[in-house]
Amino acid sequence: MICFSSQQKNKMESKKWLDLFMLAVICPLITGAPSLMSEENGPCSREGLSITGGSYDISNLHGFNVKYSCPEGFYPNILTRKCRDGSWDPKTKKHAECKKVTCPNPRVFENGEVTPYKERYYVSDTTNYTCHSEYVFRGSPSRVCKPNGKWSGSTPICGRNSDHCPDPGVPPGTHRTGHMFNIDDKVTYRCENKQTLIGSIQRVCQEGGQWSGTEPQCYAEFTYDTPEEASQAFGSSLKTNLEFHKQQEDQEGKAVRLDQNGALDIYIYVDASDSIEKEDFDIAKKVIKSLINTISYYQVSPNYEIRMFATEIKEIVTMRNFKTIRDEKNLEEIFQRLDGFSYESKGDRSGTNICLAFKTILGSMSIEKINDKNFTRTQHVIIMFTDGHANMGGNPKPQVDQIKHLIADESKLDIYIFGVGQDINLDINDLVTKRGDEKHFFAFTNLTDVQETFDQMIDEDTSNELCGIQQNVPKNKRRAFPWLVQIKVTHHPTGSNCMGSLVTPTYILTAAHCFKFGVTPEKITITLKKNMGENPKVQKLILHPKYNVEAKKDIGIPEYYEYDIALIELEKAVELDREIRTICIPCTKETNGALKLSDNEGTCKKHEDLIMGPDLVNANFTSEMEEGSPKYIRGITIKQRGPRDDCVEDAKKADIFKKSDKTFSAKDIVTDNFLCSGGTSPTTDHIACKGDSGGATYLHKNDRMIQVGVVSWGSKNKCNAEKENTLSDEDSRDYHTNLFSPEIRSFLQEHLGKAKQKGTPLNFLSK
Repeated sequence: MICFSSQQKNKMESKKWLDLFMLAVICPLITGAPSLMSEENGPCSREGLSITGGSYDISNLHGFNVKYSCPEGFYPNILTRKCRDGSWDPKTKKHAECKKVTCPNPRVFENGEVTPYKERYYVSDTTNYTCHSEYVFRGSPSRVCKPNGKWSGSTPICGRNSDHCPDPGVPPGTHRTGHMFNIDDKVTYRCENKQTLIGSIQRVCQEGGQWSGTEPQCYAEFTYDTPEEASQAFGSSLKTNLEFHKQQEDQEGKAVRLDQNGALDIYIYVDASDSIEKEDFDIAKKVIKSLINTISYYQVSPNYEIRMFATEIKEIVTMRNFKTIRDEKNLEEIFQRLDGFSYESKGDRSGTNICLAFKTILGSMSIEKINDKNFTRTQHVIIMFTDGHANMGGNPKPQVDQIKHLIADESKLDIYIFGVGQDINLDINDLVTKRGDEKHFFAFTNLTDVQETFDQMIDEDTSNELCGIQQNVPKNKRRAFPWLVQIKVTHHPTGSNCMGSLVTPTYILTAAHCFKFGVTPEKITITLKKNMGENPKVQKLILHPKYNVEAKKDIGIPEYYEYDIALIELEKAVELDREIRTICIPCTKETNGALKLSDNEGTCKKHEDLIMGPDLVNANFTSEMEEGSPKYIRGITIKQRGPRDDCVEDAKKADIFKKSDKTFSAKDIVTDNFLCSGGTSPTTDHIACKGDSGGATYLHKNDRMIQVGVVSWGSKNKCNAEKENTLSDEDSRDYHTNLFSPEIRSFLQEHLGKAKQKGTPLNFLSK
């Protein structure tokens, strides 16, 4: 299809376009020589576009473009072609074909032997390494050539361990100059053939016994980073800045951490030029959100500048406005601006000016240096997404050098570049910071892998400090409820089902009434997710010491569920991953992180104010699991203060209490150790069904899930056989054990805190 220009002003111009259309498209179709229109309106023949062993796609975003693709383990010798002035660019006589991916030459290995010997090493080829007798081996003794053109494992090195710095090795495909490894000695690297060196060309032996810079790697035109590789490298580097710890001395060239008076300024710049396809641009906006959401899981709250760049710079938010204008700090508002920024918003001036992008960052930083008294204590992070092909503005390196000069302390600056596309200009690696063994440049074939990288960054951090994380993935609903636990208890002659929540890798929180007297660990079956293999085994069941269903029989209350809470201790800690994570519980330092509170700010009272402040608190609990995720999500409002009174009073309307011949108060049944939901005012809630007991009553805060209660009992059973999302009537109520209750909290602290808990304890707040 041809899209006519909006600048056509009269019928004559329209006729000219129509004539071109007829000549370039219809006529060739008639004569049997199909062609395509270039952006200059010249025809390009389809002949000769095919690729041996692969496939190609044609797009018509900025003139006709051809993209070639190959199966895994192969790469196209021609990446793309563009229709220009009636011919395909690049002009070449060679036919497009898929060629085998090779890995860099491993035979540069020194002071040892590499086997087998081959002229070239292809995907799945394995190499083995051994040292000569007088040398000590480090690294991977066996490596496999991977489909992305890299070797698995780490660089094998044979060293003497007699110098001040260890032998830095010779990575595959490189040539090293320099064999002295004492203080201030230098080694220099270059890549063989036509490969590009990523990392540090020169490294210096430092006083601390470490090498400056980053170990070099040799990238071919087909080499790329996988999400698994990048999440580990980018994550370990960026997390140093995100984790909220007291400042430490910079040792051995490693990046310092933020102190509580410091700040984190993050500049995110996205290439929106014509070299980036529209579909990639739309994904890029999602990637920015994913990155910001990933960062938001940590305790530090960064300042942001977000801009799109092409010929000109288009702002989403500036650093100065983010710091000084209250509304500019609203991330939801920023996300809406991103959504509203269309590919066409950049206008007709769609070149690529990377130099201007860095010049703009320099200008923003210069303003901050004048206005922000914490500038010297601030960690400055630049994250850029581009294919690196600049066609205007000149060399950006001088602008980057000025940024480094402005910051002065090199440990306070991180420049990351994500090269994205099939044809990346690898020279942009020269613009990133190179420090320690951190990696700051990454090459990806597509932005979807970049987003996966950010998701996996969180997945690799399995500490309780990142409790309450969940991911809404349509194809894998389990990730939205990774803390969810199904509990089956075998009684004689029947059994019962309850729900629970994973609160540490070794403990599950649930309701005490799920377990009749005499239940032993072997009668309890735990299910975390579908196809998990062997279910975790239970070592111990711990009920709250004050739980006693008959505690108030003498005043006419036949069943009493105060302190209806229990912990299940597992024989060994479960391994956390994307589908198994802990939920946050209040009054812990781990939940401080979810609420963005420092250790000084975080108190149990502060948690309660932030989480349970309103009279009506929107919350949820879940139904029984279906293939690892809840069949239903129950929506409720927790009634507090004034609205709570009616909710409590309705407890007396339960059938079991109507039969009593003694007089008692509703508050004798429902103490402050309960949260209350249900009824129809001001909203109609869902009610709990049989099998929902013991589940987490939770809410969302800062994109984290925080548990505030445990589903205990209800005044009416209105559920049908399907246990669907049944709504309450005027006086049907549910009561949830309150995790903010001091007596409940002390029970949790006793068993989950540092005193007794095996594995990974929670850090409970003292007040």
